[in-house]
Amino acid sequence: MSTESLERLAAFLEERAALVRGLESEAAGLLHGGGDQKSYEEAMRRKAELLAALAEDAAPLLEGLDAGRAEALARRLKAFSRGAANSLRVKSVFYMSALLYPEDYVEGAKNDLENFIDEVRRA
Repeated sequence: MSTESLERLAAFLEERAALVRGLESEAAGLLHGGGDQKSYEEAMRRKAELLAALAEDAAPLLEGLDAGRAEALARRLKAFSRGAANSLRVKSVFYMSALLYPEDYVEGAKNDLENFIDEVRRA
């Protein structure tokens, strides 16, 4: 049951990660392609809202796991959601755009959520 639950969680997270990448791509096109700052900010807000809901949305998928593993995964998911909620609270578009990216991020590399998905799949 644990392996099946982890696979469902990983698949859910992959869907969210793809949505995030899509929003980021859309936002970049709006800003750099058309100079549409307002629409860029809206796309970043949607990204942050998606991530802010991540822990709550994923919680049912943790139910099939042993308590220790579920707790550890829930902590990581809450960290993603907490950062996104903070970016929304302070209304910082820069903070929203930087969600999931470490300071030393290299273009084309996986973001923190994608790296977490790899960890879930290896667990």
